[in-house]
Amino acid sequence: MDLIERAIQLGYRHRVYFTRRVFDPANPVLKEVLANAENKEQHKVFVVLDESLARARPELARNIEAYFSAFSDPLKLVCAPFVIEGGERTKNSYFHVSEIHSHIDRYHIDRHSYVVAVGGGAILDMVGLAATTAHRGCRHLRIPTTTLSQADSGVGVKNGINAFGKKNFIGTFAPPFAVINDFDLLASLLPRDKRNGYVEAVKVALIRDRNFFEVIERDADRLRDFDREAMQRLIYRCAELHVNHIATSGDPFEFGSARPLDFGHWAAHKLEQLSEYTIRHGEAVAVGIALDTIYSWKMGHLDSSSADRVLALLEKLGFELFANELLNVDSDNNLMVLKGLEEFREHLGGQLTITLLKAIGLGFEAHEMNLPRVIESIYELQARHAQEARKIVPARG
Repeated sequence: MDLIERAIQLGYRHRVYFTRRVFDPANPVLKEVLANAENKEQHKVFVVLDESLARARPELARNIEAYFSAFSDPLKLVCAPFVIEGGERTKNSYFHVSEIHSHIDRYHIDRHSYVVAVGGGAILDMVGLAATTAHRGCRHLRIPTTTLSQADSGVGVKNGINAFGKKNFIGTFAPPFAVINDFDLLASLLPRDKRNGYVEAVKVALIRDRNFFEVIERDADRLRDFDREAMQRLIYRCAELHVNHIATSGDPFEFGSARPLDFGHWAAHKLEQLSEYTIRHGEAVAVGIALDTIYSWKMGHLDSSSADRVLALLEKLGFELFANELLNVDSDNNLMVLKGLEEFREHLGGQLTITLLKAIGLGFEAHEMNLPRVIESIYELQARHAQEARKIVPARG
């Protein structure tokens, strides 16, 4: 047999900027990111704007247009910002991807133009998928507008939509041209959406950085009150840890069978689906982290005092650690959430790989889950939730 084989190596530059008032013409960050890419007379820009953000901040679309008018020599905004629904609904069909494709075609957006997505993680995922599949890849720039997307999903390299009842079944790996985090864009979020990003910081601290976990513990009261400095500190460090993992793990596009940064996510993804996405991603991850923390303790990997610290911190930040969907059963009376384990394995292929805890700041990979102990852990969460409810802990909202 004859064979030609060569190693092909690709280099990416992954940049995450932190700023305020990104669409103020006095702030040159966005212009410099887009216009200094190469020597070219003018760059076309197509902006997609999250509908809920546009409603909350009716001046934003006008500010975007004014910004590009101020820099019309190097940049050409091809049309008014295209407003489209955000949230998980935007990821539940291919329709919106096709809408973006049609606008990319209509305005002749090419591989040296830009598709800029402004919104939460769901719309960044969907627009990223459209951008990376048009012309086999247009430059896409993300401007995340939630704590969750600024701290986690928006600074990653994944794009996707849901299909066949599975989270992110259709998607691509493609680093964005750049990410710009504007802390001022968080101001109009509802409390539950401000809170949601905290859980990804707790997650990455638990498996990677004990000191960061202790900082979150120290700042917990300020974070619960949405103190600006504490939130910015959390977002920056969480984003840094995620970008460090992408750049240094040796598997940025997940060719292997492990997803170490998805601690707590096997249950979370299933809970989102079972709730028809009425449970937000961050809320579901909080439950998933609590479940895997208790399971780690029950299996003898994690000491009880550390497990209590994890659960107490999540509760102090305002998360409920139980969802009724955990007890949903199928026609054979099996807990439906357990199907999330197989779906998690199938998403990557190969053997099941679940991240668990040995200590705060130290995760490890397990390839088997003891189902009776998982079920015990679910009922342990239910009992804890009932006890906390008697203390009149505030609900989601």
